[in-house]
Amino acid sequence: MDFTPTEEQAAARDLAARIFGDLSTHERLTAAGTGSDAELWKALCEAGLPAAVEDIGLLGLVLLLEEQGRTTAQVPFAASCVYGLLAVSAHGSAEQRERLLPAIGDGTVVVTGALPEAAVRVGGSGELSGVVPVVPWLRDATHVLVADEEHGLWLVRTVDARCEPVELTAPWSAGRLTLDATPGERLGEPLSERLSGSDADVVGQDAYDDVLATARTAFAGLQAGVCAGSVARAVDYTNTREQFGRPLATKQGVQLRAADAYMDTEAIRVTAYEAAWRRDEGLDYATHALTAAWWASEAGHRVVHAGQHLHGGMGADLDHPVHRHFLWGRQLDAYLGCGSEVLQELGALIVDGEGDA
Repeated sequence: MDFTPTEEQAAARDLAARIFGDLSTHERLTAAGTGSDAELWKALCEAGLPAAVEDIGLLGLVLLLEEQGRTTAQVPFAASCVYGLLAVSAHGSAEQRERLLPAIGDGTVVVTGALPEAAVRVGGSGELSGVVPVVPWLRDATHVLVADEEHGLWLVRTVDARCEPVELTAPWSAGRLTLDATPGERLGEPLSERLSGSDADVVGQDAYDDVLATARTAFAGLQAGVCAGSVARAVDYTNTREQFGRPLATKQGVQLRAADAYMDTEAIRVTAYEAAWRRDEGLDYATHALTAAWWASEAGHRVVHAGQHLHGGMGADLDHPVHRHFLWGRQLDAYLGCGSEVLQELGALIVDGEGDA
């Protein structure tokens, strides 16, 4: 295993760090409220970062999402890259890739995902019906990726569906998705049409499993960035805040709490790197993605709580920047499965003998 970024990955990461650092400031986040930052999204797309993910792979995306998480930047970057660019490039037909990938790359098409929510029903003519109570970034999206009862993947245009705003713990521009005989486009449909029914179901299941595992890996990378930002703020605060004439950072209890948070953050990061690297190398990575998701949930929960606690009374201030890391960390803690859920899924995968080598 070699997680050393390539020149292209490192260049993309450094560019993302500059853009997020310049535009995702405390003042701009405050002004944005719970909505997304359209100017920041435009800057990222003009810099070619979403489009670059097709070349730098999932590991490259994880590196970019770390930079987003450090600043809790309110843009649909993770969703559109995972459920849009990577899903279409891996499982879309040639026509879908040619039509959709350039638009996703330049930001004119924004995709989010309704996974792993309850499956939608498919009518005889391919129309979709069902309700997904919460879809992150639905208010920003032009398309949403949904799964049917056989885990086949469908792209639905949001203008064809009913989308109602929903507020989450984190400001993810979420919405409630209602499909009522809504037209949908099967992802990779031409390939499935050339297969028998049972073989088509296998293809659909494989695509669903891959997209979900990719999402869990990517959002673990985002959680690593959120936690790193929380720890950095706590270190800065405890080095400058004095108590009885000494910085808080000189106290052993503070040092131990910060050290534990740092090690938890590194565990999230390295497990996300490993899962992403294995996918990019074409290796099995199902158990590795679940491992990364478990660390992102369990350790992420601990880290963002520690960040608030190390700020003392300031950590309870809803207007303090560290509180955003707490909100994002708690949202990511449960997104795509909380720790106990993914641990149960990981155990079942290992028992069934389907785990990675």
